[in-house]
This record gives sequence, C-alpha cells and structure tokens, in this order.
Amino acid sequence: MCLFQPACFFAKVSENVFGDSDGYGCVVCFYDCVSGYFQLLARRACRRASASFPADFLSFPADFLSFPQKLLKTSKQLESMNEQLVDNSQINDFLASVRDAESFNYIFTALRGVQAGREYYSAMCPMRLIPKLFLFDEKELPPKLRAQRSINRSRIPSICQYILEDPKNYVFSSITASIDGRAEFKPFAECGAASRAGYLIVPMSAKFVINDGQHRRAAIEEALTMMPSLGSEYISVVFFIDSGLKRSQQMFADLNKHALRPTMSLGILYNHRDPLARLCVRLSDQVSVFAERIDFERSNISNRSVKLFTLSSLYQATKALLGIGQRNKSISQRDEQLAIEYWNEVSKYIPQWQLLMEGKITSYELRKNYIIAHGIALLALGNAGRTLASQHPNNWKTKLLALGQIDWSRSNLDVWERRAMSSGRTVASQNNIILVTNVIKKALGLSLAGNEEKIEQRLPVMARVAER
Repeated sequence: MCLFQPACFFAKVSENVFGDSDGYGCVVCFYDCVSGYFQLLARRACRRASASFPADFLSFPADFLSFPQKLLKTSKQLESMNEQLVDNSQINDFLASVRDAESFNYIFTALRGVQAGREYYSAMCPMRLIPKLFLFDEKELPPKLRAQRSINRSRIPSICQYILEDPKNYVFSSITASIDGRAEFKPFAECGAASRAGYLIVPMSAKFVINDGQHRRAAIEEALTMMPSLGSEYISVVFFIDSGLKRSQQMFADLNKHALRPTMSLGILYNHRDPLARLCVRLSDQVSVFAERIDFERSNISNRSVKLFTLSSLYQATKALLGIGQRNKSISQRDEQLAIEYWNEVSKYIPQWQLLMEGKITSYELRKNYIIAHGIALLALGNAGRTLASQHPNNWKTKLLALGQIDWSRSNLDVWERRAMSSGRTVASQNNIILVTNVIKKALGLSLAGNEEKIEQRLPVMARVAER
C-alpha cells in the first residue's frame, strides 16, 4: 500500500498500530488533526504501559512529502506498545464510526455548540490551508446569487501589512463559514462534556462559503507569500451547516446588522503600537488645557459636553504639527518635546482657553460662541505650527504671541463665514481647514504655500456663489 496516497496512510497506521489489516479509506487532508489524534493514542498507550512518550510525535514535518516516512517510524513505535494496550475498544469504536464515511473527506477536530436550535462547530485551521479551503471567486456573480459582498481589494494590503509589521502581536477573530453539503460530527463520547468534542467529517465535494472574514482570508493568502512561516499558525473557524444559499445570505445580513465599528478616538486610545497615539494620550495629561477635557470615546462632541476636544482631533492636529505621514512611524524625543511645548505655549495666547482653565467659561459656552473650541481650529493650529517650527526653529515661541490678535468669535462673520462656517454652522472640509490655517499663518507672519494661496484667492468667488 503506497503511503503517499492520502486514502492509504491512515489505513496503514491502523494496520501497524492495531493489527487491523482491513484498513479504512478515510482521507485526512489536514494531517495536523491526524497528528493530534495519534498523539492522543500514544499518550494513552504510554500511560497504560508506563512507557515514555516518543519525542517524534512532537515534531511533525512541515513538508507533506516527508510526512509518510515519519509516520512509518512512529507507527513502528506504536506497534511495539500495541500488546500492552489493555482496552482499545474506544479507538476501534471511532474507527468503525468512520468506516462507512466517504473515501475523500476533510476531518476537523472540533467543538460542537447549538444556536437557535442549530448545531455549529468551532475548529482550528492552519493558516496555510485557509486559502486552499476557502476559495473565493464570486466577482462575476450578481449580488442576488452571492452570499457575500464583493471583496474590496484595496483593504487587503493594509490587513496584510498589519500581520507582517507585528507577527508576534497580531490578532484575528474567527472566520465564519457555511458548509453547503452533508457533514457529520463524531463525538469522542456519547454523553458528558466529551460529547461536545469530536471530529467534524466533511466530504471534499462540499462547498465552503465564507459568511464573515473574506478580507482576512485574502490578507492571509497574501501574507503567506511574503512570510511562509505564518502557515504553521492557526486561526479559528466557526462552521455552520447550510444547504443552499438563502441561509448564508441571511447569516451575512445578521452578522453585519448589529456590527458597530469603534470610534476613531477609542481606536487611538487602545492602539499601543502607534507611537503617535501614545503621545496624544500623554498630551492629554501634560498639556493643561487638555487635562480632563479630552473625550476618549467619541469622535464628535455633543453641545452640552464638558469636554473641549476629542482624542481623534488632537491626534490629527498633532500629526499635522509633526508632519507625520507614515502610519506607526516612530517619534523622536525631540518631536515629542516639541508637541508638548507647542500645545502648552499655544494655550497661553488664546484668551478663551485661559478663561476655560480659570473656570470663567464652560466648554459648552466656548463651543457655542467661538471657533477656537472646534476641531477645525485645532487642526489648523497644528498645520500652522509645522510651518512656524520649520521657518523659525529658534524663536517660534515668541511668534505665538500674535495668536492673541485673532478674533475667534463666531459672530465675526467677515472672517469665519465660508471659511469655517456655512450659514452659521461649522464645517470642516479640507478647503475649510486650509482657509482657517491661512488666518493663523497671516497672524503669525508666515507665508502661504502655493495651494494655500490658490484656495485663499478663490474665497471671494466662493462668497459670491454662496450669496446667489
């Protein structure tokens, strides 16, 4: 019997270990699961025979072609223990249960659960098998015939880079998939806790449909080409049995119906890999005007909130100040000190911020009556600060005195209407941010860049259009 034939090696081990010459035509495509099964058998044999557990079981080769030779050696070791097995009835029961299974199957070691009266299964799959197991080629199908949204290829590089940049700390949630075909679960025991663990046997003729995780699957495939060692790591997969597309489409709708992406501020707060995120959290403590006045959870501040700015606004403004374009870029000690000093110095020359720190005005009143209490002004200060620090590296602090000359009042319509407001409502488009930056730069005696000058010259035209 040729051990290179997948349908034969399981039968060969059965014959060598248990003296069973009949063999079993059970194709175990995922030999990782098989190795786990044989480890279990060997441990049981060693326990009953008081023998040592063979070290060879702990290191199955990654190359499938060398697996049969390893398996032969291991099977001979088990054969020597075979006579010492007191009772192998449980093993024989399991082998008998899969005797009648189809000749070509996937076998997963899985846990069984129940939701809404339906069984589902959770299993661990090696990452190298994910692209092969879950094929995805539905781009030519109309939405009514699919069970997923069309894959967004632009998302894949960022997810792939997330894995490659920090292979020791990345984390993925489970892939959710439906099995369109017949599947059978063989528990390790008939009752008790062990009855919830066993082998999920799926014919190779069955189709796997991803309900949630198609972009993770595509990113894993791409990451494997750059870092093949990832193939030996595992990702959990939750399987549902689904005959037909209707149930899968409903599952996709249900899985995404209540999904809510965390706010940008909360994402920044919890991001320990981004040096800029950590710096901004420190700024919220070390800059007086920000202390206790930064909203760490929301990306928009309600009118009555006691907070002054969101963490996401502080992040964007500090990013502009330091000129950071690359994500997760390291920050030098010099840049960190610049950020702390800059925001502390700026707060000295904005009268409204001083009134807030003295308790003479509330955040709500400040937001209601002044532009300087809005994220657009904070970002504009970051933009202007970048130019100021580069053009006047030695005396930029003294230049900030001119900030006190700016009338930040929302009632100053000649300055802020169409620049930071539209019909009295604050707007923060990219052009608006540049227009507010221009006001600050002019007050500080800084020259405007080419694109800033062009947008400034268009402002009268924009005003005439608005008046019409």
